[in-house]
Amino acid sequence: MPERTMEAPHGGTGNDAPGAATPPVAVGPELARAFRDVLPADLVITDEVGRRSYECDGLTGFRQIPALVVLPRDADEVAACVRVCARHGVPFVARGAGTGLSGGAMPVADGVVISLQKLRRILEIDVENRRAVLEPGVYNLEISKAAAPYGLYYAPDPSSQQVCTIGGNVAENSGGAHCLKYGFTTNHVLEMEVVLADGSVVTLGGPTGEQAGPDLRGLFIGSEGTLGICTKVTVRLLQTPETVRTVLADFPSIEAAGDTVGDIVDAAIIPAAVEMMDSLSMEASEAATGAGLTVDAPAALIIELDGPADEVEAEFSHLTAICERHGATRMHVPAEAEERQKVWKGRKAAFAAVGRISPDYIVQDGVVPRTRLAEVLTRIAEMGRDAGLRVANVFHAGDGNLHPLVLYSEAAGEHDAAEKLSTDIAELCVELGGSLSGEHGIGTDKACSMPRMFSSDDLAVMHRVRHAFDPDDRCNPGKVFPTPRLCGERPGPYRPHPLEEAGVIERL
Repeated sequence: MPERTMEAPHGGTGNDAPGAATPPVAVGPELARAFRDVLPADLVITDEVGRRSYECDGLTGFRQIPALVVLPRDADEVAACVRVCARHGVPFVARGAGTGLSGGAMPVADGVVISLQKLRRILEIDVENRRAVLEPGVYNLEISKAAAPYGLYYAPDPSSQQVCTIGGNVAENSGGAHCLKYGFTTNHVLEMEVVLADGSVVTLGGPTGEQAGPDLRGLFIGSEGTLGICTKVTVRLLQTPETVRTVLADFPSIEAAGDTVGDIVDAAIIPAAVEMMDSLSMEASEAATGAGLTVDAPAALIIELDGPADEVEAEFSHLTAICERHGATRMHVPAEAEERQKVWKGRKAAFAAVGRISPDYIVQDGVVPRTRLAEVLTRIAEMGRDAGLRVANVFHAGDGNLHPLVLYSEAAGEHDAAEKLSTDIAELCVELGGSLSGEHGIGTDKACSMPRMFSSDDLAVMHRVRHAFDPDDRCNPGKVFPTPRLCGERPGPYRPHPLEEAGVIERL
């Protein structure tokens, strides 16, 4: 497979307006045969039941059955599949574990899903240089497990780290509980092998994360699959901290917990993690895990310090004093690593556990300045009451990355109200000086909200950058940028036409 180091992209097609896309091409037996020329027949899925398994990611309200699904086994086969799509003028969507929460891996009509689930090898653990070389299907947690015997670990730790893949983390620039101190995926990826829309293979970054010219490595990370497909990743490994101290602190109000976070950072203490949970999320998580959360507490913070023992002990005393000053009603300090892991299990299980208290829910993702945490949480509670819906909050408080969970019942006809509330919360974050997404991406879910954060000129420039990599909009089209299809005819739960309800027409 020929490979080259990519220079800054240039050129374009003149098709630079946001939302412009090449019309889809009908997919038929000829395309299936073309894929079977480069893959074994059993790795080309054409039956409806098999294809339906890939119709959505973790945002299940948005669905589209793909025309075909292919399962390449290595980077050469990924490139070959992309070249087939290019020759036939067919769009494609790269998919990892499907754990995304913004509809970013949702297929497109008459398009192909290129699944990376078979590219799961850890190619190298370079202990001397503290690096790991990975295929995109490696689960996030597997990296730290492989590095642990050498006293190393991989810092970014999304709550879904047991099941989310490094390729998906690259696509969304995932963070996690420890991103306050250690940063996001972009701070830990050094180099990537990438297949572009025409099937060519390029290298972005380098062994140290640097390359001459523009930072194309940084540009690709967080691009949500719209610039190409990552087939190999070199990540930075860190030394396991000497000491870790954790406290689970309950507070009499969400506002008190939010103010505590600001004071901790103002005191020049940079915890490894500061997570907040409200009573609803703790109720669900405690029922699922028995982690020792106080379900009747209005809010709790999980705060963790790590580093040299003397430094951690000094900062921990200061930190607990700040919690006491803000009226902490209980402070539980796990004595053993196993007990600390139990607390973290309670936090990381929260998203899934909410299913115990609500038949349906939407996980939103936005960012506000830390100084406005109390204000935004108060506003979210008011918006929920006005909509007649409950909102559970569990999030990365240290960097203001909110994850409100809007609870609703599809059977009770509450989906539209829940979707509107979820969108309104994301746009509220922008209003308060934050952003639409911290780590889950824009995807399908928030594409129509992009003009709330960016001007038309901003979006036009972004689209021109995208076209430099993918002139024909073959890579994950219809995502991130607002388009008439998304904003006027958003995919999602089927809603019958009034004439259908009147019995004048019927659905085929």
